Amino acid sequence: MHIISTNIGNPVTFTWNGKEEKTGIFKYPVEESIYLRKEDVGQDTIIDRVHHGGKNKACYLFSTLHYPYWKNLYPKLEWDWGMFGENLTVEGLDEKQIRVGNIYRIGSALVQVSQPREPCYKLGVRFDNQKILKEFIDHGHPGTYVRILEEDKVRKGDQMELIEESINELTVYQFYQLLYLKEKPKELLNIFMANPSVPQYKKDKLQKHL
Repeated sequence: MHIISTNIGNPVTFTWNGKEEKTGIFKYPVEESIYLRKEDVGQDTIIDRVHHGGKNKACYLFSTLHYPYWKNLYPKLEWDWGMFGENLTVEGLDEKQIRVGNIYRIGSALVQVSQPREPCYKLGVRFDNQKILKEFIDHGHPGTYVRILEEDKVRKGDQMELIEESINELTVYQFYQLLYLKEKPKELLNIFMANPSVPQYKKDKLQKHL
């Protein structure tokens, strides 16, 4: 895997339910390197720090593998990397293969896979269609957030090298499925709860299903 694009965004104002709001989801490629920090990406925009940023969502990665699918559904949009609000567009990232807790070296930074991205209405704002939320959930390939274990710069062309694979088998894809399945498979739920890299607030939310 390697980095195809580094993306950051400026605040964009929009109207939602009659109120003026701002978002940082409109991210676009930059030629310079970006700096991965413990709770965010340097020079990037995070408006809602309750739901974005922080140690478990410091940086968002999305795969080039899924762009053709979405381009086919939304051919009239002006497409570029960063369309999903990702800071890093990654060639070859596969949520079905990547385990939660895996540690990777990206450029000079060290990161750990933490949790999949859950879509909100601001993704619908970016795509000018709120139906994309259900489509995004149904497609099942959400990209992943990472924790930053060692801060440093990442640039286009850097490799994403696996340093340590989690001994727990939970993948990003399975994590995402578990969030939205009405009936939670007990075996998968047990693996989820046993994974030390799953954020505790996510475990608390699904505890009632055990």
